[in-house]
Amino acid sequence: MGTRRVLVTGCSSGIGLAVAARLAKDELRRFKVVATMRDLKKRGPLEKAAGDSLNKTLEIKELDACCEASIKECVNSLPNRRVDILVSNAGVGMIGPLECQSIAAMKELFDTNFFGLVRLVKEVLPDMKQRQSGHIVVMSSVMGIQGLLFNDVYSASKFAVEGFCESLAVQALKFNIKTTLVEPGPVMTEFERKVYEDAEMMDLSETDEETAKIFREVYLPYSKKVFTSLGQTTEEVTEQTLKVITAKDPPLRHQTNRLYTPVTALKHADPTGRLPLDTFYKMIFKHDNVLNATLGVLRMLQRKTGFPETMG
Repeated sequence: MGTRRVLVTGCSSGIGLAVAARLAKDELRRFKVVATMRDLKKRGPLEKAAGDSLNKTLEIKELDACCEASIKECVNSLPNRRVDILVSNAGVGMIGPLECQSIAAMKELFDTNFFGLVRLVKEVLPDMKQRQSGHIVVMSSVMGIQGLLFNDVYSASKFAVEGFCESLAVQALKFNIKTTLVEPGPVMTEFERKVYEDAEMMDLSETDEETAKIFREVYLPYSKKVFTSLGQTTEEVTEQTLKVITAKDPPLRHQTNRLYTPVTALKHADPTGRLPLDTFYKMIFKHDNVLNATLGVLRMLQRKTGFPETMG
């Protein structure tokens, strides 16, 4: 197989930037990367990360996942409109009590996280079908498998992404097109830091006192503990994504963080849903010392073994 063209969205920072730069620097030169972002004024960090690969194996283009015309213009600018691999990564976050979030903000989130993906796939799928080849790689989240406290809307958008891809994958396979959902747990990025910074300053006047207290005094400290214990770097997630892209037979789902697998396994262990519900409730509200001990053990294991990842 010759050089494959990879279109990556959301490349101004975080995972998108890291994936684009890593693919462009591939030792075997298997990829020609089209790294895109909504605002080209934010291209500085990507240019720095790309280094010598800039304008050789990596070119930067404007693409707004919330605008069909922008997506079409970007794809039209490529030779024969050819996209061999789509890496859909553009996304926004939202945490906090439901009562404190506006419907307008929720719609905006869905417009990027869900409809952004739909617009991209709608644009590249017909050409992939015609060529009978392609790979759609989507940055999802473990929150697309298991919902989490105060992540109601963000989690809902990722559930939508998972359902969309799971349904589409069957049809795509008939045309020899592969679909992969990459599902990270917590990742230490500027994106995540900003979401939590905003949460600390959030106006909680629309909710009751007890919910506000749970959010500030239970959820935020709990999240920080989880991040420092289980969080992956963008580089770790990038290497996992590279494995998926280069796999002979890529999986439909790939969790990047093995430490998180038991959390999502709870869901499949009990079809009634009581087990994960009970477990999360107890972990968050009843057993702070149990949570601390568990995270401590996982942190120790991670340091000892480095937890090498396996595909599948």
